[in-house]
Amino acid sequence: MMRDDDPYDRDPPETGGDHRASAPPASPDGSPTAGPRPFWKRWPFWKRVMQAGAVVFVLLIAWLTVTAPLSRSLRPIAPPSITLLSSDGKAIARKGAIIDRPVVIADLPKHVPQAFMGIEDRRFYSHWGIDPRGIARAAWRNTVAGGVREGGSTITQQLAKVAFLDSDRTAARKLREVLIAFWLEARLSKDEILARYLSNVYFGDNVYGLRAASLHYFNRQPEKLTVGQAAMLAGLLKAPSRLSPTDNLKGARARQKVVIAAMADAGFLTAEQAANVAPAKLNVRPLRTLPSGTYFADWALPAARDNAGAVYAEQEVTTTLDSRVQRAAEAAVRRAGLGKAQVALVAMRPDGSVVAMVGGKNYAASPFNRATQARRQPGSTFKLFVYLAALREGMTPDTLIDDAPIKVGDWSPANSDGRYRGKITLREAFARSSNVAAVRIAHQVGMDKVIRAARDLGITSPLAVDDATLALGTSGVTLTELTAAYAAVAANAYPVKPHALPEGEKSWYDAFWDRPRKIDPEMHAMLLDLLGAAVREGTGRSATLAIDAFGKTGTTQDNRDAIFVGFSGDLVAAVWVGNDDNSPLGGIAGGGLPARIWRDFMSRVVDGAAAPRVEREPVAEPDPEPIVAIESDGNGPVLDVSGAIGNVDMGLRVGPDGVVVSATPANGGNGPADTSRRPAPATLPPDPPREPAPADQP
Repeated sequence: MMRDDDPYDRDPPETGGDHRASAPPASPDGSPTAGPRPFWKRWPFWKRVMQAGAVVFVLLIAWLTVTAPLSRSLRPIAPPSITLLSSDGKAIARKGAIIDRPVVIADLPKHVPQAFMGIEDRRFYSHWGIDPRGIARAAWRNTVAGGVREGGSTITQQLAKVAFLDSDRTAARKLREVLIAFWLEARLSKDEILARYLSNVYFGDNVYGLRAASLHYFNRQPEKLTVGQAAMLAGLLKAPSRLSPTDNLKGARARQKVVIAAMADAGFLTAEQAANVAPAKLNVRPLRTLPSGTYFADWALPAARDNAGAVYAEQEVTTTLDSRVQRAAEAAVRRAGLGKAQVALVAMRPDGSVVAMVGGKNYAASPFNRATQARRQPGSTFKLFVYLAALREGMTPDTLIDDAPIKVGDWSPANSDGRYRGKITLREAFARSSNVAAVRIAHQVGMDKVIRAARDLGITSPLAVDDATLALGTSGVTLTELTAAYAAVAANAYPVKPHALPEGEKSWYDAFWDRPRKIDPEMHAMLLDLLGAAVREGTGRSATLAIDAFGKTGTTQDNRDAIFVGFSGDLVAAVWVGNDDNSPLGGIAGGGLPARIWRDFMSRVVDGAAAPRVEREPVAEPDPEPIVAIESDGNGPVLDVSGAIGNVDMGLRVGPDGVVVSATPANGGNGPADTSRRPAPATLPPDPPREPAPADQP
């Protein structure tokens, strides 16, 4: 039985026409033939596609000619220059580059270009400007990683980048780059392309070009580079500033190994040759001239170069520096009266944006940046990490600790004032900066947990786990990383990374894995309690502001370093005072001059931090100083003291007969005189005869 809705059981529609016109044509044997071919299988369709493609290509070439003249890519490339701007758009420094003569590929040992091809573009001599296999590999790895971890650009494409005045990363820029790569491949030989690339790429330390880099890092011409040296230079291209061997030799050597492995994988080296390559040793050639600019500009320049890319043109890079705050920092340092001592000041927002930096008293006289380059002992400012470790172990600011002498091995720490108060709270111990209490706490919680607290808050300098003196800040750190650690407390987000350029938007991968951690709210409140007590009632009283301030003093042995670091409002700042030769400061402590510089600076840049001016009632003239006279009445010495107290003239006479006190109204003596006589406690003996002084003494 058929269903009513069966499509195969329906009569054909009744129409009034001949149905044979719609039937498919029959073959000679009576079977139906195939219908017309689909349009995409017809030649006219593809002909039109090719014509449209040709039109699009011509339009692209025309657009490229207008937006990025092809002739520019064949001209000599001008040395790059960067102008650094403050956050409010004011120019703060302009930097040129260290360059040298171009290289010629035929004059270089084979392993030199092979090192760069092995890590950057191993199919350089076989592709035609772009490498589809490399692009596919990079796209796959970036997809797996969840963000940009590898680029697929060829050496020709990277050379094409330097023909542009901007470093934007738009699709239009990438398309221009690809088209110029094709143009370069058509107009230049492979050796010419590679030579131009090696002669202009950035190698860190403000050095551009292989020859300049070879002379700078190894003090030799590129024609004499060893395999290890060539591999190290090739490895720098991934992150020139971060891997610069003058600052990060360990990282540069690790990257050298990666390049050697890539050369072996590409067939440029045998396994035995790769295994025999030794780590490259530096022989840095001194710069011919001192750097110019400012302390902040020198620190910000590497990041600015990385951010701008290897673009050979005049560029402007906006930094985080606040020109108003910077002027206040410089003025506070000038007013400090430092004498022969040096000074450093760092100010940043709680997110790590550095808004002011002073690396010394005079940049022209000494460009060495004591805020970022000097590793000095932090002293008691390091106790922040000791007490954070204690809070993590369940202690509170009200927990009692012994402020009494202690001995650790052969070491007996002592409080700076020589006083010991017995059982005191952690709050008082922190405020008074008790050394013995800090050592006791570190011993109780374990030095490994103290170091963990320091690492969590961003301290990256080496710290000795088996050194009990670490609790008192005996391991050197930079002032910038110490400031960032206190910024982590101010922001309640750690770690805080100091930066000179505004942070860009993070990929979802970086946002997920690099998201900051927070201190437990109760623990954070206790840290603020401790830091506030140090300023209100402890060693940091000289840093008191009109609003809440939090901080800690630090003074190293023999007063060689004096530090104050703290925060208030939306600003975190640290001040260091010391001598470059590490000699004692002569009594200067962290709670003295550094705290006063900090207060002077913060009161001018933090809203509400300056104490309001108070109108005072007129003050009466002070009573005149008393007149004191010593004479003799023949019976012995007599002491006469006279003066005014309020409206009464007072007199005091001490002699052999006793003590006489008199009081007379200051209105002319119209009141009665009040005199009284008391017996003297003892009779003063006459002075013994004095021998004459020698002739050579006054």
